[in-house]
Amino acid sequence: MKIADLVDHIATTTDTSKTDTRKVLDALIEAMTTAAKAGDEITLPNFGKFKVREVAAREGRNPATGATIQIAASRKLAFTPAKALKDNLND
Repeated sequence: MKIADLVDHIATTTDTSKTDTRKVLDALIEAMTTAAKAGDEITLPNFGKFKVREVAAREGRNPATGATIQIAASRKLAFTPAKALKDNLND
């Protein structure tokens, strides 16, 4: 599903304009991004949790040359689905 499809679905379901729906969706994404950058956990009931995880630096291999390279430490955003979402997927 693309963002335009999501906006269409939400606008139709909530009987709001696509413009207003897009503004709300953009604000939601911005708020979630800001929270993730701060390292906060984002919980959406009946959907799941987004949590920032630290990944340590490690050695890897260049697949083209086989040379050893250093992969820098990074932060990843992990998603854990809620039980309600898992149950809906398996109905």
